[in-house]
Amino acid sequence: MLLKALVAARDLGRLNEIAGVLIRHGFGDLVHRTGVVALLEATGRALRIERIKDLPTLSAPERMRNVLEELGPTFVKLGQVLASRPDLLPPDWMAEFSKLHEDVATVPFEALRGQIERALGATIGDVFATLDTEPLAAGSIAQVHRATLPDGRDVVLKIRRPGIDGEVSADLRLLERFAEVLETEVQEVRRYHPRRIAKQFGRTMRAELDLSMEARSLRQIAENLAEQSEVVVPEVIEPWASKRLLVLSFVAGTSAAEWMRGARPEGVDPVELMGVGARALLDMIFVHGLYHADPHPGNVLFLPGSRIGLLDFGMIGRLSEDRRREFVELLGAVADHDENAVVDVLLAWSDGSATDLDFLTQDARAFLDRYHGVPLGALDVTAMLRDIADIVRENDLALPSDVAMLVKVFITLEGLGRALDPDFDMAEHLEPAARRMIKRLHNPVTVANRGLREIKKVLLSLPKDVRALLMRARRGGLRIELDLKRLDEFGHQLDRSANRLTGGIVTAALIVGSAIVMTVDQGPKLLGFPLFALLGFVSSFGLGLVLLLSVIRSGRS
Repeated sequence: MLLKALVAARDLGRLNEIAGVLIRHGFGDLVHRTGVVALLEATGRALRIERIKDLPTLSAPERMRNVLEELGPTFVKLGQVLASRPDLLPPDWMAEFSKLHEDVATVPFEALRGQIERALGATIGDVFATLDTEPLAAGSIAQVHRATLPDGRDVVLKIRRPGIDGEVSADLRLLERFAEVLETEVQEVRRYHPRRIAKQFGRTMRAELDLSMEARSLRQIAENLAEQSEVVVPEVIEPWASKRLLVLSFVAGTSAAEWMRGARPEGVDPVELMGVGARALLDMIFVHGLYHADPHPGNVLFLPGSRIGLLDFGMIGRLSEDRRREFVELLGAVADHDENAVVDVLLAWSDGSATDLDFLTQDARAFLDRYHGVPLGALDVTAMLRDIADIVRENDLALPSDVAMLVKVFITLEGLGRALDPDFDMAEHLEPAARRMIKRLHNPVTVANRGLREIKKVLLSLPKDVRALLMRARRGGLRIELDLKRLDEFGHQLDRSANRLTGGIVTAALIVGSAIVMTVDQGPKLLGFPLFALLGFVSSFGLGLVLLLSVIRSGRS
Protein backbone atom coordinates (compact mmCIF):
# COMPACT_ATOMS: atom_id res chain seq x y z
CA MET A 1 0.00 0.00 0.00
CA LEU A 2 2.83 2.38 0.81
CA LEU A 3 4.48 1.79 -2.57
CA LYS A 4 1.17 2.26 -4.37
CA ALA A 5 0.77 5.65 -2.71
CA LEU A 6 4.31 6.71 -3.62
CA VAL A 7 4.70 5.60 -7.24
CA ALA A 8 3.17 7.84 -9.92
CA ALA A 9 1.28 6.23 -12.81
CA ARG A 10 3.84 7.63 -15.31
CA ASP A 11 6.60 5.61 -13.61
CA LEU A 12 4.84 2.22 -13.61
CA GLY A 13 6.36 1.18 -16.92
CA ARG A 14 9.91 1.78 -15.68
CA LEU A 15 9.06 0.11 -12.35
CA ASN A 16 7.86 -2.94 -14.25
CA GLU A 17 11.15 -3.06 -16.14
CA ILE A 18 13.24 -2.70 -12.95
CA ALA A 19 11.23 -5.41 -11.16
CA GLY A 20 11.62 -7.78 -14.11
CA VAL A 21 15.40 -7.32 -14.15
CA LEU A 22 15.67 -7.91 -10.39
CA ILE A 23 13.57 -11.08 -10.54
CA ARG A 24 15.49 -12.37 -13.55
CA HIS A 25 18.74 -12.06 -11.62
CA GLY A 26 17.47 -13.82 -8.51
CA PHE A 27 16.22 -10.95 -6.35
CA GLY A 28 12.54 -11.90 -6.48
CA ASP A 29 12.24 -12.00 -2.69
CA LEU A 30 13.24 -8.33 -2.49
CA VAL A 31 10.67 -7.41 -5.14
CA HIS A 32 7.90 -9.30 -3.32
CA ARG A 33 8.75 -7.97 0.14
CA THR A 34 8.64 -4.35 -1.00
CA GLY A 35 5.18 -4.82 -2.53
CA VAL A 36 6.25 -4.19 -6.15
CA VAL A 37 4.67 -7.40 -7.47
CA ALA A 38 1.34 -6.72 -5.75
CA LEU A 39 1.30 -3.15 -7.09
CA LEU A 40 2.02 -4.20 -10.67
CA GLU A 41 -0.56 -6.98 -10.55
CA ALA A 42 -3.13 -4.53 -9.19
CA THR A 43 -2.49 -2.24 -12.17
CA GLY A 44 -2.81 -5.10 -14.65
CA ARG A 45 0.90 -5.35 -15.50
CA ALA A 46 2.27 -8.89 -15.68
CA LEU A 47 5.90 -9.55 -14.84
CA ARG A 48 7.97 -11.66 -17.21
CA ILE A 49 10.18 -13.94 -15.14
CA GLU A 50 13.03 -15.47 -17.12
CA ARG A 51 15.87 -16.67 -14.92
CA ILE A 52 19.46 -16.31 -16.10
CA LYS A 53 20.90 -19.72 -17.02
CA ASP A 54 24.14 -19.38 -15.01
CA LEU A 55 22.37 -17.81 -12.01
CA PRO A 56 23.35 -20.58 -9.52
CA THR A 57 27.05 -20.06 -10.25
CA LEU A 58 27.00 -16.30 -9.56
CA SER A 59 27.36 -14.68 -6.16
CA ALA A 60 24.86 -12.08 -4.91
CA PRO A 61 27.29 -9.17 -5.58
CA GLU A 62 27.89 -10.41 -9.14
CA ARG A 63 24.16 -10.71 -9.79
CA MET A 64 23.50 -7.20 -8.43
CA ARG A 65 26.29 -5.76 -10.61
CA ASN A 66 24.59 -7.34 -13.63
CA VAL A 67 21.28 -5.78 -12.53
CA LEU A 68 22.80 -2.30 -12.35
CA GLU A 69 24.51 -2.64 -15.74
CA GLU A 70 21.27 -3.79 -17.36
CA LEU A 71 19.22 -0.93 -15.88
CA GLY A 72 21.35 1.78 -17.46
CA PRO A 73 23.34 4.96 -16.64
CA THR A 74 21.56 6.05 -13.44
CA PHE A 75 21.98 2.67 -11.81
CA VAL A 76 25.55 2.26 -13.05
CA LYS A 77 26.35 5.62 -11.41
CA LEU A 78 24.64 4.42 -8.22
CA GLY A 79 26.81 1.30 -8.19
CA GLN A 80 29.93 3.37 -8.74
CA VAL A 81 29.00 5.59 -5.80
CA LEU A 82 28.32 2.57 -3.58
CA ALA A 83 31.65 1.05 -4.64
CA SER A 84 33.31 3.90 -2.74
CA ARG A 85 31.25 3.40 0.46
CA PRO A 86 33.15 0.91 2.66
CA ASP A 87 30.99 2.08 5.56
CA LEU A 88 27.91 0.64 3.82
CA LEU A 89 29.11 -2.37 1.84
CA PRO A 90 31.43 -5.27 2.71
CA PRO A 91 34.61 -5.69 0.61
CA ASP A 92 33.23 -8.35 -1.78
CA TRP A 93 30.31 -6.09 -2.81
CA MET A 94 32.60 -3.08 -3.22
CA ALA A 95 35.05 -5.08 -5.33
CA GLU A 96 32.24 -6.22 -7.62
CA PHE A 97 30.68 -2.77 -7.97
CA SER A 98 34.09 -1.28 -8.78
CA LYS A 99 33.96 -3.30 -12.03
CA LEU A 100 31.02 -1.25 -13.25
CA HIS A 101 31.81 0.84 -16.31
CA GLU A 102 29.81 3.13 -18.51
CA ASP A 103 29.55 1.34 -21.86
CA VAL A 104 27.65 4.14 -23.56
CA ALA A 105 27.00 4.39 -27.29
CA THR A 106 27.84 7.76 -28.84
CA VAL A 107 25.05 10.05 -29.99
CA PRO A 108 25.12 11.02 -33.70
CA PHE A 109 26.15 14.65 -34.04
CA GLU A 110 23.00 15.60 -35.98
CA ALA A 111 20.95 14.60 -32.91
CA LEU A 112 22.97 17.15 -30.91
CA ARG A 113 23.04 19.99 -33.41
CA GLY A 114 19.68 21.54 -32.48
CA GLN A 115 20.48 21.45 -28.75
CA ILE A 116 23.89 23.06 -29.32
CA GLU A 117 22.50 25.90 -31.42
CA ARG A 118 19.67 26.61 -28.98
CA ALA A 119 22.20 26.83 -26.14
CA LEU A 120 24.52 29.06 -28.22
CA GLY A 121 21.70 31.28 -29.45
CA ALA A 122 23.36 31.14 -32.88
CA THR A 123 24.34 28.66 -35.55
CA ILE A 124 27.46 26.55 -35.09
CA GLY A 125 29.12 28.26 -38.04
CA ASP A 126 28.58 31.69 -36.47
CA VAL A 127 30.44 30.74 -33.28
CA PHE A 128 33.08 28.18 -34.26
CA ALA A 129 35.60 28.13 -37.10
CA THR A 130 35.69 24.32 -37.00
CA LEU A 131 33.84 21.65 -35.07
CA ASP A 132 34.71 17.94 -35.13
CA THR A 133 31.54 15.86 -35.48
CA GLU A 134 33.34 12.77 -34.14
CA PRO A 135 33.17 12.78 -30.32
CA LEU A 136 36.35 13.13 -28.30
CA ALA A 137 34.72 11.30 -25.38
CA ALA A 138 31.27 10.02 -24.43
CA GLY A 139 29.71 9.42 -21.04
CA SER A 140 26.31 8.60 -19.65
CA ILE A 141 25.51 12.28 -19.01
CA ALA A 142 27.32 14.20 -21.75
CA GLN A 143 29.37 13.91 -24.91
CA VAL A 144 32.50 15.92 -25.74
CA HIS A 145 33.46 17.36 -29.16
CA ARG A 146 36.53 19.35 -30.12
CA ALA A 147 36.22 22.73 -31.89
CA THR A 148 38.13 25.90 -32.81
CA LEU A 149 37.09 29.50 -32.18
CA PRO A 150 37.52 32.18 -34.88
CA ASP A 151 40.53 33.58 -32.97
CA GLY A 152 42.28 30.20 -33.27
CA ARG A 153 41.79 28.95 -29.72
CA ASP A 154 41.19 25.22 -29.34
CA VAL A 155 38.12 24.43 -27.25
CA VAL A 156 35.88 21.48 -26.37
CA LEU A 157 32.09 21.38 -26.21
CA LYS A 158 30.52 19.32 -23.47
CA ILE A 159 26.92 18.63 -24.55
CA ARG A 160 24.29 16.90 -22.46
CA ARG A 161 22.82 13.81 -24.11
CA PRO A 162 19.28 14.41 -25.49
CA GLY A 163 16.52 12.97 -23.30
CA ILE A 164 18.86 12.17 -20.42
CA ASP A 165 17.10 14.66 -18.11
CA GLY A 166 13.74 12.87 -18.20
CA GLU A 167 15.28 9.40 -17.99
CA VAL A 168 17.42 10.21 -14.96
CA SER A 169 14.60 12.11 -13.23
CA ALA A 170 12.26 9.09 -13.56
CA ASP A 171 14.90 6.72 -12.21
CA LEU A 172 15.69 9.04 -9.28
CA ARG A 173 12.00 9.32 -8.37
CA LEU A 174 11.70 5.55 -8.30
CA LEU A 175 14.94 5.12 -6.36
CA GLU A 176 13.87 7.57 -3.66
CA ARG A 177 10.44 5.95 -3.32
CA PHE A 178 11.86 2.45 -3.39
CA ALA A 179 14.40 3.46 -0.70
CA GLU A 180 11.55 4.76 1.48
CA VAL A 181 9.75 1.42 1.20
CA LEU A 182 12.96 -0.50 1.91
CA GLU A 183 13.61 1.52 5.06
CA THR A 184 10.03 0.97 6.23
CA GLU A 185 9.46 -2.65 5.29
CA VAL A 186 12.84 -4.46 5.22
CA GLN A 187 14.39 -4.39 8.66
CA GLU A 188 17.80 -5.83 7.72
CA VAL A 189 18.59 -2.92 5.35
CA ARG A 190 17.22 -0.20 7.62
CA ARG A 191 20.59 0.23 9.32
CA TYR A 192 22.08 1.44 6.02
CA HIS A 193 19.64 4.40 5.83
CA PRO A 194 18.60 3.77 2.19
CA ARG A 195 16.40 6.87 2.09
CA ARG A 196 19.32 9.12 3.04
CA ILE A 197 21.59 7.45 0.47
CA ALA A 198 18.97 7.84 -2.28
CA LYS A 199 18.54 11.55 -1.51
CA GLN A 200 22.28 12.19 -1.48
CA PHE A 201 22.71 10.29 -4.73
CA GLY A 202 19.83 12.23 -6.27
CA ARG A 203 21.49 15.54 -5.39
CA THR A 204 24.77 14.34 -6.94
CA MET A 205 23.08 13.19 -10.17
CA ARG A 206 21.03 16.37 -10.55
CA ALA A 207 24.19 18.43 -10.05
CA GLU A 208 25.94 16.45 -12.80
CA LEU A 209 22.99 17.06 -15.13
CA ASP A 210 23.40 20.83 -14.74
CA LEU A 211 26.56 21.75 -16.64
CA SER A 212 26.33 25.36 -15.42
CA MET A 213 27.05 24.09 -11.89
CA GLU A 214 30.21 22.44 -13.20
CA ALA A 215 31.21 25.79 -14.73
CA ARG A 216 30.76 27.61 -11.40
CA SER A 217 32.83 25.00 -9.54
CA LEU A 218 35.54 25.12 -12.19
CA ARG A 219 35.81 28.90 -11.97
CA GLN A 220 36.18 28.72 -8.19
CA ILE A 221 38.79 25.98 -8.30
CA ALA A 222 40.75 27.87 -10.97
CA GLU A 223 40.74 30.93 -8.70
CA ASN A 224 41.88 28.83 -5.70
CA LEU A 225 44.76 27.35 -7.73
CA ALA A 226 45.78 30.61 -9.40
CA GLU A 227 49.17 30.66 -7.65
CA GLN A 228 49.97 27.02 -8.49
CA SER A 229 51.31 27.24 -12.03
CA GLU A 230 52.12 23.52 -12.10
CA VAL A 231 48.40 22.64 -12.01
CA VAL A 232 46.29 23.32 -15.14
CA VAL A 233 42.50 23.26 -15.29
CA PRO A 234 40.29 24.13 -18.29
CA GLU A 235 39.09 27.70 -18.65
CA VAL A 236 35.35 28.32 -18.96
CA ILE A 237 34.77 30.15 -22.26
CA GLU A 238 32.19 32.88 -21.71
CA PRO A 239 29.32 33.26 -22.32
CA TRP A 240 28.67 29.62 -23.24
CA ALA A 241 28.00 27.92 -19.93
CA SER A 242 24.43 26.67 -19.55
CA LYS A 243 22.62 23.61 -18.21
CA ARG A 244 22.94 21.75 -21.52
CA LEU A 245 26.18 23.07 -22.98
CA LEU A 246 29.60 23.97 -21.62
CA VAL A 247 32.47 25.34 -23.72
CA LEU A 248 35.96 24.92 -22.22
CA SER A 249 39.52 25.54 -23.31
CA PHE A 250 41.25 22.45 -24.68
CA VAL A 251 44.05 21.06 -22.48
CA ALA A 252 46.52 18.97 -24.48
CA GLY A 253 48.44 16.24 -22.69
CA THR A 254 48.85 12.53 -22.07
CA SER A 255 46.30 11.08 -19.68
CA ALA A 256 47.38 8.74 -16.90
CA ALA A 257 45.21 6.08 -18.55
CA GLU A 258 47.14 6.48 -21.85
CA TRP A 259 50.43 6.35 -19.97
CA MET A 260 49.38 3.09 -18.31
CA ARG A 261 48.53 1.69 -21.78
CA GLY A 262 52.04 2.46 -23.03
CA ALA A 263 51.97 6.05 -24.35
CA ARG A 264 55.26 7.49 -23.03
CA PRO A 265 56.05 10.98 -24.39
CA GLU A 266 59.49 12.41 -23.61
CA GLY A 267 59.97 14.90 -20.82
CA VAL A 268 57.17 13.49 -18.66
CA ASP A 269 58.00 11.92 -15.28
CA PRO A 270 54.79 10.38 -13.83
CA VAL A 271 56.40 9.83 -10.43
CA GLU A 272 57.18 13.54 -10.04
CA LEU A 273 53.83 14.55 -11.49
CA MET A 274 51.85 12.31 -9.12
CA GLY A 275 53.52 14.15 -6.26
CA VAL A 276 52.45 17.46 -7.82
CA GLY A 277 48.88 16.18 -8.26
CA ALA A 278 48.66 14.78 -4.73
CA ARG A 279 49.87 18.04 -3.19
CA ALA A 280 47.45 20.06 -5.33
CA LEU A 281 44.48 17.88 -4.40
CA LEU A 282 45.32 17.92 -0.69
CA ASP A 283 45.65 21.70 -0.89
CA MET A 284 42.16 21.88 -2.45
CA ILE A 285 40.79 19.69 0.36
CA PHE A 286 42.45 21.11 3.46
CA VAL A 287 42.87 24.76 2.50
CA HIS A 288 39.86 25.55 0.30
CA GLY A 289 37.39 22.71 1.04
CA LEU A 290 36.46 22.47 -2.67
CA TYR A 291 38.11 19.72 -4.70
CA HIS A 292 38.01 17.44 -7.75
CA ALA A 293 36.20 14.32 -6.52
CA ASP A 294 36.88 11.95 -9.42
CA PRO A 295 40.66 11.78 -10.01
CA HIS A 296 40.60 8.54 -12.04
CA PRO A 297 43.29 7.93 -14.72
CA GLY A 298 41.24 9.40 -17.57
CA ASN A 299 40.82 12.72 -15.75
CA VAL A 300 44.50 13.28 -14.93
CA LEU A 301 46.79 14.67 -17.67
CA PHE A 302 50.59 14.72 -17.74
CA LEU A 303 51.89 17.93 -19.34
CA PRO A 304 55.44 18.98 -20.29
CA GLY A 305 57.31 21.14 -17.81
CA SER A 306 56.38 19.06 -14.74
CA ARG A 307 52.78 20.20 -14.93
CA ILE A 308 49.60 18.25 -14.35
CA GLY A 309 46.15 18.84 -15.80
CA LEU A 310 42.76 17.96 -14.32
CA LEU A 311 39.67 17.31 -16.45
CA ASP A 312 35.94 16.72 -15.89
CA PHE A 313 34.74 18.65 -12.87
CA GLY A 314 31.24 17.17 -12.94
CA MET A 315 31.81 15.51 -9.56
CA ILE A 316 32.96 18.05 -6.96
CA GLY A 317 33.62 17.51 -3.26
CA ARG A 318 32.90 20.13 -0.63
CA LEU A 319 34.24 19.98 2.90
CA SER A 320 33.33 22.49 5.60
CA GLU A 321 35.97 23.80 7.99
CA ASP A 322 34.41 21.77 10.81
CA ARG A 323 34.65 18.60 8.73
CA ARG A 324 38.28 19.35 7.84
CA ARG A 325 39.06 19.93 11.49
CA GLU A 326 37.40 16.61 12.46
CA PHE A 327 39.41 14.73 9.84
CA VAL A 328 42.66 16.24 11.05
CA GLU A 329 41.63 15.48 14.66
CA LEU A 330 41.12 11.84 13.63
CA LEU A 331 44.64 11.71 12.20
CA GLY A 332 45.96 13.28 15.39
CA ALA A 333 44.03 10.75 17.52
CA VAL A 334 45.64 7.89 15.59
CA ALA A 335 49.10 9.39 16.09
CA ASP A 336 48.40 10.04 19.83
CA HIS A 337 46.65 6.67 20.42
CA ASP A 338 43.61 8.51 21.82
CA GLU A 339 40.58 6.21 21.64
CA ASN A 340 38.19 8.77 23.13
CA ALA A 341 39.05 11.29 20.41
CA VAL A 342 38.40 8.62 17.75
CA VAL A 343 35.00 7.82 19.28
CA ASP A 344 34.11 11.53 19.48
CA VAL A 345 34.88 12.06 15.79
CA LEU A 346 32.95 8.96 14.69
CA LEU A 347 29.91 9.98 16.73
CA ALA A 348 30.07 13.50 15.28
CA TRP A 349 30.19 12.00 11.78
CA SER A 350 27.30 9.64 12.48
CA ASP A 351 24.89 12.48 13.24
CA GLY A 352 23.46 11.12 16.49
CA SER A 353 22.85 7.55 15.30
CA ALA A 354 22.23 5.17 18.19
CA THR A 355 24.99 2.68 18.95
CA ASP A 356 26.53 0.72 21.82
CA LEU A 357 29.20 3.09 23.12
CA ASP A 358 31.14 0.33 24.91
CA PHE A 359 31.47 -1.75 21.73
CA LEU A 360 32.41 1.34 19.72
CA THR A 361 35.12 2.21 22.26
CA GLN A 362 36.47 -1.36 22.17
CA ASP A 363 36.62 -1.25 18.36
CA ALA A 364 38.39 2.12 18.48
CA ARG A 365 40.93 0.71 20.95
CA ALA A 366 41.62 -2.31 18.72
CA PHE A 367 41.91 -0.01 15.70
CA LEU A 368 44.48 2.19 17.45
CA ASP A 369 46.49 -0.84 18.58
CA ARG A 370 47.06 -1.73 14.91
CA TYR A 371 48.66 1.68 14.31
CA HIS A 372 50.40 2.13 17.66
CA GLY A 373 53.80 3.75 17.27
CA VAL A 374 53.31 4.49 13.56
CA PRO A 375 54.16 8.16 12.85
CA LEU A 376 51.77 10.17 10.71
CA GLY A 377 54.24 10.29 7.83
CA ALA A 378 54.40 6.47 7.67
CA LEU A 379 50.67 5.82 7.98
CA ASP A 380 48.92 3.60 5.42
CA VAL A 381 46.11 6.06 4.74
CA THR A 382 43.98 3.76 2.59
CA ALA A 383 44.18 0.89 5.10
CA MET A 384 43.36 3.28 7.94
CA LEU A 385 40.31 4.67 6.14
CA ARG A 386 39.07 1.18 5.33
CA ASP A 387 39.45 0.19 8.98
CA ILE A 388 37.50 3.28 10.03
CA ALA A 389 34.75 2.37 7.57
CA ASP A 390 34.64 -1.17 8.97
CA ILE A 391 34.17 0.20 12.49
CA VAL A 392 31.38 2.48 11.30
CA ARG A 393 29.60 -0.35 9.45
CA GLU A 394 29.95 -2.91 12.26
CA ASN A 395 28.55 -0.44 14.82
CA ASP A 396 25.43 0.36 12.73
CA LEU A 397 26.67 3.86 11.99
CA ALA A 398 27.08 5.61 8.63
CA LEU A 399 29.53 8.17 7.32
CA PRO A 400 28.09 11.49 6.13
CA SER A 401 28.20 11.87 2.35
CA ASP A 402 30.99 14.49 2.37
CA VAL A 403 33.28 12.27 4.45
CA ALA A 404 32.42 9.19 2.35
CA MET A 405 33.37 11.12 -0.79
CA LEU A 406 36.65 12.17 0.81
CA VAL A 407 37.42 8.53 1.65
CA LYS A 408 36.68 7.58 -1.97
CA VAL A 409 39.01 10.31 -3.29
CA PHE A 410 41.89 9.20 -1.06
CA ILE A 411 41.44 5.57 -2.11
CA THR A 412 41.23 6.52 -5.83
CA LEU A 413 44.24 8.81 -5.63
CA GLU A 414 46.40 6.28 -3.81
CA GLY A 415 45.35 3.55 -6.27
CA LEU A 416 46.35 5.76 -9.21
CA GLY A 417 49.63 6.71 -7.53
CA ARG A 418 50.56 3.08 -6.85
CA ALA A 419 49.68 2.11 -10.44
CA LEU A 420 52.15 4.71 -11.76
CA ASP A 421 54.72 4.41 -8.99
CA PRO A 422 54.84 1.30 -6.72
CA ASP A 423 56.63 3.41 -4.09
CA PHE A 424 53.96 6.13 -4.04
CA ASP A 425 53.14 6.98 -0.42
CA MET A 426 50.00 9.00 0.23
CA ALA A 427 50.99 9.69 3.84
CA GLU A 428 54.20 11.38 2.69
CA HIS A 429 52.07 14.10 1.07
CA LEU A 430 49.25 14.00 3.62
CA GLU A 431 51.43 14.72 6.66
CA PRO A 432 52.60 18.24 5.70
CA ALA A 433 49.09 19.17 4.51
CA ALA A 434 47.57 17.96 7.79
CA ARG A 435 50.20 19.77 9.87
CA ARG A 436 49.54 23.02 7.99
CA MET A 437 45.85 22.56 8.68
CA ILE A 438 46.48 21.90 12.38
CA LYS A 439 48.67 24.99 12.63
CA ARG A 440 46.04 27.13 10.93
CA LEU A 441 43.21 25.73 13.09
CA HIS A 442 45.15 26.40 16.30
CA ASN A 443 46.15 29.89 15.30
CA PRO A 444 44.80 32.27 18.02
CA VAL A 445 43.15 34.50 15.42
CA THR A 446 41.42 31.49 13.79
CA VAL A 447 40.27 30.17 17.16
CA ALA A 448 38.93 33.58 18.17
CA ASN A 449 37.11 34.03 14.86
CA ARG A 450 35.58 30.57 15.14
CA GLY A 451 34.43 31.31 18.67
CA LEU A 452 32.93 34.63 17.60
CA ARG A 453 31.07 32.91 14.75
CA GLU A 454 29.61 30.37 17.15
CA ILE A 455 28.57 33.06 19.62
CA LYS A 456 27.03 35.10 16.81
CA LYS A 457 25.15 32.03 15.57
CA VAL A 458 23.76 31.35 19.06
CA LEU A 459 22.76 34.98 19.64
CA LEU A 460 21.07 35.27 16.25
CA SER A 461 19.10 32.06 16.72
CA LEU A 462 18.18 32.71 20.37
CA PRO A 463 15.15 35.00 19.74
CA LYS A 464 13.81 32.58 17.15
CA ASP A 465 14.29 29.57 19.45
CA VAL A 466 12.65 31.36 22.42
CA ARG A 467 9.72 32.44 20.22
CA ALA A 468 9.26 28.85 18.96
CA LEU A 469 9.35 27.58 22.56
CA LEU A 470 6.73 30.09 23.69
CA MET A 471 4.49 29.30 20.71
CA ARG A 472 4.61 25.60 21.53
CA ALA A 473 3.81 26.32 25.17
CA ARG A 474 0.89 28.55 24.14
CA ARG A 475 -0.54 25.81 21.92
CA GLY A 476 -0.16 23.23 24.65
CA GLY A 477 2.49 21.39 22.68
CA LEU A 478 5.31 21.88 25.19
CA ARG A 479 6.08 18.67 26.98
CA ILE A 480 8.74 18.06 29.61
CA GLU A 481 9.98 14.51 29.97
CA LEU A 482 11.94 13.39 33.03
CA ASP A 483 13.92 10.18 32.77
CA LEU A 484 14.59 9.25 36.42
CA LYS A 485 16.60 6.06 36.41
CA ARG A 486 16.33 3.63 39.39
CA LEU A 487 13.37 5.56 40.78
CA ASP A 488 11.99 2.50 42.61
CA GLU A 489 15.28 1.89 44.39
CA PHE A 490 15.40 5.55 45.37
CA GLY A 491 11.91 5.18 46.89
CA HIS A 492 12.97 2.10 48.88
CA GLN A 493 16.02 3.95 50.20
CA LEU A 494 13.79 6.83 51.23
CA ASP A 495 11.47 4.42 53.07
CA ARG A 496 14.41 2.82 54.92
CA SER A 497 15.76 6.23 55.92
CA ALA A 498 12.33 7.29 57.23
CA ASN A 499 12.02 4.06 59.21
CA ARG A 500 15.44 4.54 60.78
CA LEU A 501 14.58 8.13 61.66
CA THR A 502 11.33 6.99 63.29
CA GLY A 503 13.19 4.25 65.19
CA GLY A 504 15.75 6.76 66.40
CA ILE A 505 13.04 9.13 67.64
CA VAL A 506 11.26 6.26 69.48
CA THR A 507 14.57 5.14 71.04
CA ALA A 508 15.36 8.67 72.17
CA ALA A 509 11.84 9.00 73.65
CA LEU A 510 12.28 5.72 75.57
CA ILE A 511 15.60 6.90 76.98
CA VAL A 512 14.14 10.27 78.07
CA GLY A 513 11.01 8.62 79.52
CA SER A 514 13.04 5.99 81.39
CA ALA A 515 15.27 8.68 82.86
CA ILE A 516 12.17 10.52 84.17
CA VAL A 517 10.71 7.31 85.65
CA MET A 518 14.06 6.62 87.34
CA THR A 519 13.44 9.65 89.57
CA VAL A 520 10.12 8.22 90.84
CA ASP A 521 10.62 6.40 94.16
CA GLN A 522 7.30 4.53 94.16
CA GLY A 523 6.19 1.34 92.41
CA PRO A 524 7.91 -2.06 91.89
CA LYS A 525 11.68 -2.23 91.93
CA LEU A 526 14.41 -4.56 90.66
CA LEU A 527 17.94 -4.50 92.08
CA GLY A 528 17.00 -1.29 93.84
CA PHE A 529 15.94 0.52 90.58
CA PRO A 530 12.38 1.24 89.39
CA LEU A 531 11.29 -1.76 87.24
CA PHE A 532 9.64 0.33 84.45
CA ALA A 533 12.72 2.52 84.12
CA LEU A 534 14.96 -0.56 83.70
CA LEU A 535 12.58 -2.02 81.07
CA GLY A 536 12.68 1.32 79.18
CA PHE A 537 16.49 1.41 79.19
CA VAL A 538 16.78 -2.23 78.02
CA SER A 539 14.25 -1.62 75.20
CA SER A 540 15.98 1.55 74.05
CA PHE A 541 19.35 -0.28 74.08
CA GLY A 542 17.92 -3.06 71.92
CA LEU A 543 16.36 -0.65 69.44
CA GLY A 544 19.56 1.38 69.25
CA LEU A 545 21.58 -1.78 68.59
CA VAL A 546 19.22 -2.82 65.75
CA LEU A 547 19.49 0.64 64.17
CA LEU A 548 23.29 0.60 64.41
CA LEU A 549 23.54 -2.84 62.74
CA SER A 550 21.16 -1.68 59.97
CA VAL A 551 23.32 1.37 59.25
CA ILE A 552 26.52 -0.75 59.17
CA ARG A 553 24.95 -3.29 56.77
CA SER A 554 23.71 -0.56 54.37
CA GLY A 555 27.17 1.00 54.26
CA ARG A 556 28.71 -2.32 53.21
CA SER A 557 26.12 -3.16 50.50
